[in-house]
Amino acid sequence: MKFGIITHSLHKIKDKQIFAYEPYVREMNLWAKYVDEIIIISPTSRDEISSIETAYIHPNIKIIKIPSFDITSLKGILKSLLVIPNICLKLYKVMKQVDHVHLRCPGNIGLLGCFVQVLFPSKNKTVKYAGNWDPNSRQPLSYKIQKRIISNTFLTRNCKVLVYGKWDNQSKNIIPFFTASYSKNEIEEIGYKTLNDSINLLFVGTFSLGKQPLLAVKSAEQLLQKGYDVQLNMYGDGVEFSMIKQYIVENKLSNHISLHGNQPKINIKKAFIESHFLVFISKSEGWPKVVAEAMFWSCLAISTKVSCVPFMLNNGDRGGLLNGNSKEEVVEVIEQYICNKNVYIEEIIKARKWSQEYTLEKFEKEIQKLI
Repeated sequence: MKFGIITHSLHKIKDKQIFAYEPYVREMNLWAKYVDEIIIISPTSRDEISSIETAYIHPNIKIIKIPSFDITSLKGILKSLLVIPNICLKLYKVMKQVDHVHLRCPGNIGLLGCFVQVLFPSKNKTVKYAGNWDPNSRQPLSYKIQKRIISNTFLTRNCKVLVYGKWDNQSKNIIPFFTASYSKNEIEEIGYKTLNDSINLLFVGTFSLGKQPLLAVKSAEQLLQKGYDVQLNMYGDGVEFSMIKQYIVENKLSNHISLHGNQPKINIKKAFIESHFLVFISKSEGWPKVVAEAMFWSCLAISTKVSCVPFMLNNGDRGGLLNGNSKEEVVEVIEQYICNKNVYIEEIIKARKWSQEYTLEKFEKEIQKLI
């Protein structure tokens, strides 16, 4: 089978290998086990390979380079008008020659792919919608257009659309799905975590406005002001990293808040195991794998009610759900667990049991059914 991947994910080429963001490639390598040839069409970069990128594993794989574009500025719009026709032509050629089209949404390339795939009603297709499928959420217009096209069984035929969470009143081609990070062989016994001494908080994610890392910092700061012995470890990088670093220094928080930048998977796993709470106050998500990973390692998630998080946390039965996104509410939820240590232990056990059902082995079996 010739398998075509259409994605906005930035790819890099080094020593005849193709690299991209590690969690995404880890998933695509599972799909790759069941196909004979892979053609990727995506933007590329000549930057150095970073610590959070890894290579595809397949003997017969190639990439067709296309330019990235955005429509958030006048300059971006003008550039997009020049490159879109050529991108669509390449998308058409790839879709025509492959046996199975795998489209990654949402994204600018995914948007174009949604339109082009309409021309191939008999072609086998899967769409992985990695964003928030919640019909009531506020989203960019381009995201709404993609969701409309791929959920329309007249425009998008012979296709299975994989979405995160279970939602009412969906078309028959919408399939609730999940993702996985760990193998069942990685499951190990973790001792009970007590809340009697220092409270270890954790932030893992991009340092961006949408992930609200500053809110995690201010929550830890308020807990300190209330007399709790708190340590916050933060993993990731992004445009707000320098601002967060400056805030920590200016407010004399360096003894209690540590910035670790991007780290390998093994280091993040260790951080989950050593932490009591994951502070995850994101504004928009698909399947927040960091929440599932925290649950896997007995680190209780404190999160906003975004996307399928209420489903993951069973509406607050295996983690803390926030009604808003204020530091006061984060602190209040953590204090409730500190005052009710048995509840904390019970929810950790429930969270770990649930998350450890979603292993890479189960994930691979579900993927195998789709090809």
